[in-house]
Amino acid sequence: MVDVGKWPIFTLLSPQEIASIRKACVFGTSANEALYVTDNDEVFVFGLNYSNCLGTGDNQSTLVPKKLEALCGKKIKSLSYGSGPHVLLSTEDGVVYAWGHNGYSQLGNGTTNQGIAPIQVCTNLLIKQVVEVACGSHHSMALAADGEVFAWGYNNCGQVGSGSTTNQPTPRKVTNCLHIKRVVGIACGQTSSMAVLDNGEVYGWGYNGNGQLGLGNNGNQLTPVRVAALHSVCVNQIVCGYAHTLALTDEGLLYAWGANTYGQLGTGNKNNLLSPAHIMVEKERVVEIAACHSAHTSAAKTQGGHVYMWGQCRGQSVILPHLTHFSCTDDVFACFATPAVSWRLLSVEHEDFLTVAESLKKEFDSPETADLKFRIDGKYIHVHKAVLKIRLGKIEREQVKAEEQNRTNGYFEDVSEKKKNYHVRCEHFRSMFQSYWNEDMKEVIEIDQFSYPVYRAFLQYLYTDTVDLPPEDAIGLLDLATSYCENRLRKLCQHIIKRGITVENAFSLFSAAVRYDAEDLEEFCFKFCINHLTEVTQTAAFWQMDGPLLKEFIAKASKCGAFKN
Repeated sequence: MVDVGKWPIFTLLSPQEIASIRKACVFGTSANEALYVTDNDEVFVFGLNYSNCLGTGDNQSTLVPKKLEALCGKKIKSLSYGSGPHVLLSTEDGVVYAWGHNGYSQLGNGTTNQGIAPIQVCTNLLIKQVVEVACGSHHSMALAADGEVFAWGYNNCGQVGSGSTTNQPTPRKVTNCLHIKRVVGIACGQTSSMAVLDNGEVYGWGYNGNGQLGLGNNGNQLTPVRVAALHSVCVNQIVCGYAHTLALTDEGLLYAWGANTYGQLGTGNKNNLLSPAHIMVEKERVVEIAACHSAHTSAAKTQGGHVYMWGQCRGQSVILPHLTHFSCTDDVFACFATPAVSWRLLSVEHEDFLTVAESLKKEFDSPETADLKFRIDGKYIHVHKAVLKIRLGKIEREQVKAEEQNRTNGYFEDVSEKKKNYHVRCEHFRSMFQSYWNEDMKEVIEIDQFSYPVYRAFLQYLYTDTVDLPPEDAIGLLDLATSYCENRLRKLCQHIIKRGITVENAFSLFSAAVRYDAEDLEEFCFKFCINHLTEVTQTAAFWQMDGPLLKEFIAKASKCGAFKN
C-alpha cells in the first residue's frame, strides 16, 4: 500500500489531511510541488508553484493546501507532468485539462502563454474519450479509448511524431506507422515518445541520441518506428526514464535500453544500449516496472512482491537490480530518486487494517475493552492491565537504575530534602503499581495526587508515546514524570513548556522548572524572563512567586546585570 508520508513534502500535512488522501502526485524540478485528491473527490495543491504549476490562478507558493475548485468532483484518472513544469490530466469522463509552463505550447491551447489555472484541452480531443496522458520535458501526449494517440508541444527532436521538428501548438493525431493500429499504452522520456500496441508491438519516435528508442542506432526519428528487436515478445507495459526505456512482456520478462550513465539499465555496467537487452534473467516473474522522465532511476516488482531498484539512487550508481525492503515501486522514488517525484499518479487505498500502535491508540480509554479504571476528580479513565504492566515495567526499571546510580553517588547518606523526596515518591510509585498486578487487584483505582487532565495525559502517553497538553497542564505532567522517574516524558513536557512560554506564564513556568529540578528548562525560562524583564515584572505571577524563589531570581538576575537600577 502506498504511503504518501514517505515523500518529504507531505510531512507538511496533518495526520487528518494525510488520512483523507486517495490519489496524489509529487512533481517539480526539486519535488517541491504536490497535488492530491481526497476521499470526497476534492483536489488540493501546495508547494513552490514554479511556472504557475499549482494552477491556483496566481504565482504564489503555499505551504498550506489550496483547493482547485475547477477540478473538484472531476474524478481524475491519469496525470502526468513535464519539466517546466506543466501538468496534464484526464478524468474518468475522458476530458483533458492542462496548466503550468507553456513556453513550447505543451498545454495544447495554441498559445505560449502560461496556464495559471486548469483549462480544458479541446482541439481534436473534444469528441475523444482520453484514457491516459503522458508528458515529456516540454511535450505532451494523450491516448484515446479508441487507440488513437495525440501529441503536441516541443518538437525539436521529432517527439511529437509529426514528421517535422516544428513545435506543435495543439493536439495532433500521430499517424504514419500507427495509422489504423490500436495503441494501449504511452510513455515519454525527456524528448522521446513510446507507444505499446494491443498486439504487443512497441513503437518509438523523437530523440535517440542514447539509443532510448531501441532501434539499434542513435538517430532521431520524426515519426513512429517499430522496435524490431522485440518482435518475438508481447509487451504489455512500457516506461521511460530521462533517457532510457524499460519494457515488460506478458510473460514477466524485463527489457532495458538507452542511456546507462548511472547503471539505470541494470546490466552490471554503464554502457549505453541501442537495442533492448533482457535483464533480471535469474529473478522471478516481473509484474510491474517503473521509471520517470525526470530521473535516472529504475524499479521493478516481482510476482512474489519483491521490489528492486537500480540506476541513480540517492547519488549512488547502482548497476544491478538491488533488492529492497519496500512493498511497492512508488517507495523507491519517494526515498531514492533525484528528485523525489512520483513516477505515476499514486493511488492510496486505506484499509481497515490497523497496526499494533494504531490499535493501542484506538483502544485507550475504551470502556468496551478496558479491565481497569482510574478515578480522578470524579471522572473515569479506562485502561488495560496488560498494557500498563508492559509499559510501567519499563518505568520501574528506569527507577531501579536511577536508584542504583543515586546510591553510587551517596545520595541516600547525606542528601538534600529534594533528593530524599524524589526517592520516597519513586518508591511510592513502584509499590503502588506493583500492587496492581495482583490477581485480586481492584477494578477502580483512586488517584488524588494529580489532576484529571494530567493523569489522563500520562496514561495516554503510555498508549501513544505522545503528549498533547497546554503548557500550564504540562507543568503538572512534568511533576508526575519527575515523580515516576520517566525521563522521556520529562523531556516531552519541557519541550511543550518551552514552545508555549509567554510573558504572562513565564514566571510560573520558571518556578515549576525549579521545583521539579528541570535545569535545562529552568535556564530557558530564566533567559526568557531576562529578555522580557520589563513586561514580566508587571505580571501578577512575578509578585506572587514564592519569597525565597523570588529572592533567588532577583539575585541571579542582578548578577547578570538585569537590574541595573
